[in-house]
Amino acid sequence: MDDGKPFIGRRGGLARGVVANVLRGVAQVVLAYALNLPLFILAVLSIAFVPLGVGVVLAPAVLLAIRAVANLQRDLAENWHGVRIPVPYRPEPAGTSGPVARFRWVLGDPATWRDLLWSLLNVPVALVLGVLAAGLTVYGLEGMFAAWWIALLTDYGWGPFWLITDYGAAGIAGTIVLAAAMTAASVPLGGAFLKAHALFCRSLLSPTQGALTERVQRLTETRAETVDASAAELRRIERDLHDGAQARLVSLSMSIGLAEEMMKHDPETAQQLLAEARAASGTALTELRDLVRGIHPPVLAERGLDGAVRALALSLPLPVDARIDVPGRLDAPVESAGYFAVAEMLANTVKHSGARRAWIQIEHSGGRLLMIIGDDGTGGADPARGSGMRGIERRLAAFDGTMAVTSPPGGPTIVTMELPCALSSPRTSPSSGTD
Repeated sequence: MDDGKPFIGRRGGLARGVVANVLRGVAQVVLAYALNLPLFILAVLSIAFVPLGVGVVLAPAVLLAIRAVANLQRDLAENWHGVRIPVPYRPEPAGTSGPVARFRWVLGDPATWRDLLWSLLNVPVALVLGVLAAGLTVYGLEGMFAAWWIALLTDYGWGPFWLITDYGAAGIAGTIVLAAAMTAASVPLGGAFLKAHALFCRSLLSPTQGALTERVQRLTETRAETVDASAAELRRIERDLHDGAQARLVSLSMSIGLAEEMMKHDPETAQQLLAEARAASGTALTELRDLVRGIHPPVLAERGLDGAVRALALSLPLPVDARIDVPGRLDAPVESAGYFAVAEMLANTVKHSGARRAWIQIEHSGGRLLMIIGDDGTGGADPARGSGMRGIERRLAAFDGTMAVTSPPGGPTIVTMELPCALSSPRTSPSSGTD
């Protein structure tokens, strides 16, 4: 159906396809030769230097750089060609701040070695497919706009297909028509070559069946832990209600009933009982509010993660520098998980670290929520020795999140937490900046 727009101006039209094929083909070649090839050479050298010790530090750094390039290729394949390449990497476990632990984590991931193989094979594949995608278009444009007048000026039949000088004016016209046809044909052909490259990348960069099985098993375990934690939380709420607010409300009811009986015979005692009942009702209301805050703080529902964390930071007995850049609201379960993870870490800081200052950095980018909590305390925090940090790991794992702790003796302690998530709505609270 004709929408009244010229063909070249339409989405996916000839001009757009020509430019896209040239730029994308060149980009794939540059990516392969400027990044893949040098990083592959560096990776091989760093692994060879492992027996000397220096490779233990260099190899993870280079392989993580290759991982970053692979993630860039995943984004390009999806944005340019609609080819989605899932991320197969194992999450970084807690306690990988040391070079040996980091070396084991990176090199122990099977996806690391597929990335390395892709870095090598992508060099010739990207060269061939990228040059074909861009070269067909460039050669067709050259035939349309350059070959014929260069041939006229130099008396040379420019190019293997443009035999201009053999046929005079007819040769020029034929060359332009043939070149225009080649340029038009290069749009679908070039797109097919580039999509073939994206499919090649997917064959090497996607999770294997074993990785998918491992991931399903991990998600099953984390979901089971989350169910257990939720059941324990419900039992705690029931216990708090039974031992706290419920007991006070029962006592309150008894005091009011007794005051009713005493009103006729001993008004003074009845008045005292009513005063006690009023005090008990205030205490019960306070306990209920505290219980509700422990389930889902009202400030979190009203102002989102940004406002809730800032309010939490202001309530602590030590100065907390909060730098938060979350330009929208998160889904409620993710928002709650992030808030309570930050709250638990700050509680640990106040109770155990002996810190004089703490800081919080929260930002959302690339579909991930990054939360960094640090302090200048005595250090020595170990997730394996504390149920609080283990609880945070379970809470984050339910959303496929990760936590890494760096806490050498003497400090500082830095906890990095990541949650994959998307923004669900624009931010309604105008808070920003530094507290």
